[in-house]
Amino acid sequence: MQVATIKADVTAIKDMIAGQVDFAAWTSWLAPLNFEISDNVLVLSALNQFSVDYISSVYGAMLKDVAGQFGLDVKLVVRANTSVSSIANDNNMQVYSPVNETNNSAVAFDSFIASEENAFVLSAAKKVAAEQVAFSPLFIYGPAGCGKTLLAECIASASTKAVFMSGGQFVSDFARALRERSIFAFKDYCRNCDTFILDDVQALAGKTATMEEFLQLIMDLRAAGKNVVLTSCCAPNSLTGFDRRAQSVLASGLVADVVAPNANVKRKMLIRAGVNMDVADAIANRIANDGHMINGVANKIKTYAELMGTNVTLDVAEHLLSDTLEKFKTPIAMVKSLSEKLGVAYDAICGTSRARALVLARQIIMIVLKNATRLSLAEIGQYVGNRDHATVMYSIRQIEKLQKTDLVLSAQISQLIAECK
Repeated sequence: MQVATIKADVTAIKDMIAGQVDFAAWTSWLAPLNFEISDNVLVLSALNQFSVDYISSVYGAMLKDVAGQFGLDVKLVVRANTSVSSIANDNNMQVYSPVNETNNSAVAFDSFIASEENAFVLSAAKKVAAEQVAFSPLFIYGPAGCGKTLLAECIASASTKAVFMSGGQFVSDFARALRERSIFAFKDYCRNCDTFILDDVQALAGKTATMEEFLQLIMDLRAAGKNVVLTSCCAPNSLTGFDRRAQSVLASGLVADVVAPNANVKRKMLIRAGVNMDVADAIANRIANDGHMINGVANKIKTYAELMGTNVTLDVAEHLLSDTLEKFKTPIAMVKSLSEKLGVAYDAICGTSRARALVLARQIIMIVLKNATRLSLAEIGQYVGNRDHATVMYSIRQIEKLQKTDLVLSAQISQLIAECK
């Protein structure tokens, strides 16, 4: 037999294996293994069980065939545990230890106060944490302060074994691993988990090498049945600095948006943080829909109460938060704000021009005022250039017709109404 004529030599075995796979597979998965021959068995030891399972499923048949040509059986095992990720490559020990260790403090899902609009994303996050999903990655997006990071932390706390990294940390640690020649250990560290979470994926924009490594990580984890959770400021197809392939991979699991806190959620957040109920009721509508700012307001009120030894009344809160609370909106202030958001001049809105874009903006402002205030049609007309009752009524009807066929316009108007209330 041919196997009897080939000497069982580790170097020869490595050379034969390297010749049967591409360079990326060899350097990423097979070269880092420890090769030993013991009792006619080729023993290949990897850093963790994830690597053993992945290599066995993808390259197991090939390894068995190569070992057979040398008259050997093959066995994949896990090396002894170490405190940091280490990996052998060409007899050089690679070590990787994250600069910023993951925060291990428990964060329960109850800490996320969900509105009706966020019920779906919360349910999806709980399913991922319970490892009961068939989709990966879970891509969570929304504006700053909506609770994306909080949801990611909840998933990390509830998962069996999670790796949690920010986008900026992934970029800097990948660059450091390349510089220190510990890239194999870095790869193994990211894959040695049940759930991998990357917060603020937009930090990878424009970084080609990092992006390639990250996309490969997603595909490897998904192939091994592991969970991937990503957060971002916008949906995958709206990410700038990401090519079409990257956007496609990011959107290949489940994409779910998080809506910014509404008035009821802001009120609950303030009360839960220790703010008196009457104060929370009064100021909830005057704080921006931003969870970070809400926490800042609560911290300021609590700190004042502790330092001054007194309860914070509404009058005190008004003075204390004068730099934060939004002023009560007057109709003129609303029209000026809406004009700016629609990209037209306030004077033009109140003027006589009949330019198509200007007329549309004027009509949008009218319907927003109708739904966001208690102004009569005649009063609305006064604030948009002294238009009469009939003109305002006609304008509102025109926009209502457009809303039935233009979903984008309808959503824009709904957002403007919510901001003015």
